[in-house]
Amino acid sequence: MKVLINDRLDDHHIAQIRSAFADIDLIIPTSRDDALAVMPEIDIIFGGMSREMFKRAERLKWVQTWGAGVDGMMYPEFVHSEVLLTSAKGTVGVHLSEHAMALLLGLTRGIARAIRTSDWNERMPIRHASWELIDKTMGIVGLGGTGQHVAVRAHAFGMKIIAVDAESVDVPDCVSACWPMDRFCDLLSASDIVVVCCPLTKETHGLFDRVAFGKMQPHALLINVTRGKIVDEGALLAALENGQIAGAGLDVTPQEPLPDDHPLWRMPNVIVTPHTAGGSPNRQDRTVNLFCENLRRFRKGEDMLSVIDKQKGY
Repeated sequence: MKVLINDRLDDHHIAQIRSAFADIDLIIPTSRDDALAVMPEIDIIFGGMSREMFKRAERLKWVQTWGAGVDGMMYPEFVHSEVLLTSAKGTVGVHLSEHAMALLLGLTRGIARAIRTSDWNERMPIRHASWELIDKTMGIVGLGGTGQHVAVRAHAFGMKIIAVDAESVDVPDCVSACWPMDRFCDLLSASDIVVVCCPLTKETHGLFDRVAFGKMQPHALLINVTRGKIVDEGALLAALENGQIAGAGLDVTPQEPLPDDHPLWRMPNVIVTPHTAGGSPNRQDRTVNLFCENLRRFRKGEDMLSVIDKQKGY
């Protein structure tokens, strides 16, 4: 069995995989051309897979991605194939949720304003504009792994949490209600803070449009740590400029990379981080452990973890 490692792994993680599965052949390409050349022999990919790689995949049975989001590889020939797809969903919630809270606190406590102005005279204006999170309502769009981690952290701040999800999910005790997506607008109108935790799919692309922003409260904040294209750029800019919402904390943006001259960088009520929420010193450990467990299950014909329904995209 040949396994292509198509991501940069530390040496000790390569050694971990080899020691656990001494009889498999690990292929570690040094270039794109190398990866394409060996694809006809590959049974399993750990890491990314381009469309060109898939076209050359004669024996491929399973792909384990490095990240949780898989929207970048949902090309039709792969979606309709029998190749199994698993992602890192379920392992990224800790760092994404911590980043979401950092963006939120940066807005509610005036941290971004203080850093931008570097002016002691801003002391009282920042104080007057600051929030407490206690007793505020957070609406979470997508109550999967990341959404549940956000909920736990928001609950620790004394917030009421409501959510919507397209699926029937396990609802933590700290979440007051989880509604189906047909109550999305109810969630928007009831929330002081709305956090985007859902995957990018055909259904969620542009979900936050002008109608959605029109349902939000004027003092509400939008936080997004999953995929930028879930938010319509024009609608977001209009909502921020016209006072439909009070601000936004964005780790992902509709355009990536966000151009240097883009107005989101300069808006005083916006914090943008350059898609850094995925950073964690523990991420590689978790993903390699997941891959090893899934490889054990794959070889025994057992149910896999973090399986993606390719038709749904999550």
